[in-house]
Amino acid sequence: MPAPAPHLPIVAIVGATATGKSDLALDLAESLDGEIVNADALQLYRGMDIGTAKVGAAERERVPHHLLDVLEVTQEASVSAYQREARAAITEIRARGHVPVVVGGSGLYVRALLDDIRFPPTDPEVRARLERRAENEGVASLRAELERTDPEAAAAIGAQDARRIVRALEVGEITGGSFRAFLPRREHLDPATLQIGLHRERENLRARVAVRVDRMVEQGLLDEVHALRAQGLDEGATARRAIGYEQALAVLDDAMTCREAIDATVAGTRRLVRKQDTWFRRDERVAWLPASSDDLLARALDLVAAHRAEVRA
Repeated sequence: MPAPAPHLPIVAIVGATATGKSDLALDLAESLDGEIVNADALQLYRGMDIGTAKVGAAERERVPHHLLDVLEVTQEASVSAYQREARAAITEIRARGHVPVVVGGSGLYVRALLDDIRFPPTDPEVRARLERRAENEGVASLRAELERTDPEAAAAIGAQDARRIVRALEVGEITGGSFRAFLPRREHLDPATLQIGLHRERENLRARVAVRVDRMVEQGLLDEVHALRAQGLDEGATARRAIGYEQALAVLDDAMTCREAIDATVAGTRRLVRKQDTWFRRDERVAWLPASSDDLLARALDLVAAHRAEVRA
């Protein structure tokens, strides 16, 4: 990430699915002479267009976009790789004298990009050995070991959270230090960062989700998934489990009717919306705006101007 540049903020548009983030990001980027950096994990995948509501060619002609279509559906998305590539994109955008506008609802990816977060190293052999111990000895045994070797990390991890206990012991063995040092803090890496959150009334958002899923089917989601299957979608650990894609695969396999798949996709998307809203609501740094406001762009620009003045002060 570049050194602080008060005249060139980093603006992130965050919030739940179907709130209208992409539209605001486009308008804001045009107004600020900016470029857009994707922070939606599923939009990293090439060919997953309809089911992720990815912006089309016309929008990309309006404003340059980064971190779209960079993975094949057979690949597994990596937060640490995303952090590296997205931070490099922001550096390049600023070097051109443009404003980076980050947009997406994948909370961990947003935080990995914007916050002072380091990802600890990993060793598959060490992790596999610890996982076997957890199965054979029980998680309580590993928990007791973590309390002895890294009490700070143990205090921050639930007693039955086997995955994180194993991870903490793995990091301790590899680095000789505390896993606690790698736990994320709510601290922007660059003070010129501004997060703007979009929210909608619950019933309005529920209705938008239903309309959105119906529209995806009308636009050819089943055809898209059929084509992606030929590219190895069934082998993709991340991509094939995406909401909408998993249900479409079931339709192609005659395991679901189209109506059942639509209903399941709507229900899954609404659950995702609740999780996203909870995630971003926990972050007190997010400045919230009503997505249905008639003067949304003007209000967003006011927030950017006020933030710039605050950083310069």
